[in-house]
Amino acid sequence: MSLLAAAVEPAFLVPTLLLDICFLALLVVVAFAIVRMRSLFGIVMLQGVYSLLSAAWFVTLDAVDVAFTEAAVGAGVSTVLMLSAMLLADRQSTPVPMRRQLGALAVVVLAGAAMLYAVGDMPAFGDVNSPANSYVGMDFMAKTAEEVKIPNVVTAVLASYRGYDTFGEVVVIFSAGLGVLLLLGLNGNSGNWVARPNGQVINDRTAPSAGLYQDNRSEEQRAEAGQ
Repeated sequence: MSLLAAAVEPAFLVPTLLLDICFLALLVVVAFAIVRMRSLFGIVMLQGVYSLLSAAWFVTLDAVDVAFTEAAVGAGVSTVLMLSAMLLADRQSTPVPMRRQLGALAVVVLAGAAMLYAVGDMPAFGDVNSPANSYVGMDFMAKTAEEVKIPNVVTAVLASYRGYDTFGEVVVIFSAGLGVLLLLGLNGNSGNWVARPNGQVINDRTAPSAGLYQDNRSEEQRAEAGQ
């Protein structure tokens, strides 16, 4: 039986590895398209596509709970909030001078270097002695199938063992989304505001359209106005 499992495992890993590489390549392409695009609507839509691709990639990594969160928050809530914010902004982004992009580039490079430096301290993938597979984690691994009846241990931990914590996270996300909607003013009055001039015409003869103005006043009205 072990020989059969050893023979089947490489055949199963190759398609999964190819699928992961395809998802990563698509994520890189979409990221470059987001950076190069000027249309805010297109950027928001591509961000939703990026979140959906990330969710699909998380599913291939057996992280179903993270995929669900990414699809709901990244592709769902964030896209709706971005589209709502577009109602109060221009449809096209203005080009940013290169000298103003150097600061952001430096921050990204430093953050990426710090994360790459921290990768060396992470445990190996599937290490049985890692903190995630030790202490209380082993109890979850041993008792989840019997107590919760869910094959995915991470989903069982988030939905059952840490159910109140997950509920608190949902409340925080809902409160944040509600706060953003209130800040944007989307309370039913969006689009109902009309700008009305509150000025007074001092001399209509100096207006740009004075040449097209036809004076229909009588002689007495002109005399009273001092013209």
